[in-house]
Amino acid sequence: MRAVWWAAMAAAMMAGEEAGAFNVPMRGAGIRPSFLSSSSSSLRSPVSQFSPRSERRRFLGASMVASGTRKEHEPTAMDWEELGKKPWGSIETSFMTVCKTEGAGWGKAEVKPYGPLEISPRAGVLNYGQGVFEGMKAQRTEDGRIVIFRPDKNARRVRYGCERLCMPPVPEDTFVESIKSCVLANANWVPPCGKGSLYIRPLIIGTGPILGLAPAPSYTFLVYVSPVGSYFKGNQLSPIKLKIEHAYSRAAKGGSGGIKAVGNYAASLLPQTIAKKEGFDNVIYLDASEQKYLEEVGTSNIFVVKGKKIYTPALKGGGDPMDTILEGVTRDSVIQVAKDAGYEVVEDRVPFTLLKEADEAFTVGTAVVVSPIGAVTYKGETWSWKFEEGAGPATSKIYSTLTGIQTGKVPDPYGWTVYLD
Repeated sequence: MRAVWWAAMAAAMMAGEEAGAFNVPMRGAGIRPSFLSSSSSSLRSPVSQFSPRSERRRFLGASMVASGTRKEHEPTAMDWEELGKKPWGSIETSFMTVCKTEGAGWGKAEVKPYGPLEISPRAGVLNYGQGVFEGMKAQRTEDGRIVIFRPDKNARRVRYGCERLCMPPVPEDTFVESIKSCVLANANWVPPCGKGSLYIRPLIIGTGPILGLAPAPSYTFLVYVSPVGSYFKGNQLSPIKLKIEHAYSRAAKGGSGGIKAVGNYAASLLPQTIAKKEGFDNVIYLDASEQKYLEEVGTSNIFVVKGKKIYTPALKGGGDPMDTILEGVTRDSVIQVAKDAGYEVVEDRVPFTLLKEADEAFTVGTAVVVSPIGAVTYKGETWSWKFEEGAGPATSKIYSTLTGIQTGKVPDPYGWTVYLD
């Protein structure tokens, strides 16, 4: 019945007078469509009051709820016990947010039914890879509220990513409000607390036609979402096996390794595929020039623990062309949490040989959160760590603190969490 209802709703909206789009004015105080008066105080039943306009009120008006969990936001989209059985990121949801350039700037964002994009074969992103993306998550607190994590950091990172690829930066308020609108439109797809999260994928791509090598004439910013469980097999703290890659490099100084350019990841597929065939979960890349120093895991930043010191590769940030690793939002958060837990965090060039004498090691990122490393192999030599709970004490402490903040289980002294309802 739910699938039928969604299909009927999408069809009705597409037949509506505004071609199925929710026109969303971007305002610093939040999303407030013009067709909602300031006196609106309740959200109507999606069945009894069904119409394109009433559905727009249902999904966009939800952003004005000051606190508590609205019935319309309940996690009713699927059987959440089935989530872990699905390939990560394979579930399509109901809505996406789309915004396009108009002249020299960006137009209004619109929440539309999720579906294919119409794009020219000459689009800049198809021919020359002119595009950047982000990764974020929405989660539920124990009392059922929906929360996102540090969206301002993603907005900043995507800005300098756009600048590096000669694309018009998306204004921070447009970026953040588009994230909020997409999550709230898909609120039923946010898993219950402890059952997973709603992965958020913002994309900025050159969609205008351009065959000559030059910036595209126009661009599209879109946001879509997918409910996900643990990125690696097992539970979130299941140790992973990594291979230190010595034949392939991820990035070099002066390149685009410090931004989330779409092209950065295509080249990593081959070494990752080879590693998985050999029984590893992913690879650790070394610096391109000397092949001596840790850089990144294929999907995340890396940390190495020795006593009360935690080492991680250094970066300058802000899109500096000398950066070869990503300025991860989770990385920045882990550094702060670790310092406040009494660890000395050393950001420097980290020789991969430090892993031989490390007490523990872990990777961090939006998708993987914090994942303990159980074993690392370099040219046939393996170094491993075994802990009764799967993760060492530093990894466990950082994981529990960070995820506690993200889900409202522990206080957030940093102001990182943003509640949507």
